[in-house]
Amino acid sequence: MRKLINVFFVAAGLLFTANMANAQQKIGHVNSEEVFANLPESKTAQTTLENLSKTKQAEIDVMIKEYQSKLTAAQAKEKTRSEANKETVDKELQTAATELQDLQKRIGDAQTKAQQDLGTKQGELFQPIQGKVATAISAIAKEKGLAYVFDVANGQGGNNLVFWEGGDDITGAVKTKLGITATATKAPAPKK
Repeated sequence: MRKLINVFFVAAGLLFTANMANAQQKIGHVNSEEVFANLPESKTAQTTLENLSKTKQAEIDVMIKEYQSKLTAAQAKEKTRSEANKETVDKELQTAATELQDLQKRIGDAQTKAQQDLGTKQGELFQPIQGKVATAISAIAKEKGLAYVFDVANGQGGNNLVFWEGGDDITGAVKTKLGITATATKAPAPKK
């Protein structure tokens, strides 16, 4: 009888251990920076964003040059001020000061608008790409039976994963799923 109870406890222990082993969650990691850096759509979106930024900056630079030109003209006008032309020059300087303030406000408004436009365009360009990458990560995680996937990209700000031992690195599989070839440049590996 005692032997039967021991066998029962051993069998129960083995069953419990087997259930614990099956219940373990598989964990994987991905470097989203590497995926994005090698995704053609991401490169195209970045180029589009850079071109828009250059266009906006060129528009602002034109206004800045106009401001500098008007300021220089006002300073030159001030040097010609004398007792004889005091009233006329003062009126012209007051008009110039008003124009300079208006132009300065327009420059500030243009800079704010440019930042807003760039932010909007960035969202328009990168949201679909981020969705595509997220879908690929989810698909690979499901294929590999992973319960969790950590993003080990350096630029992830709040990423608190500082060490991992093992786990499945699914970066390559995600890149393959997205059609990124192995010959594309590779981002530096994150520090363990």
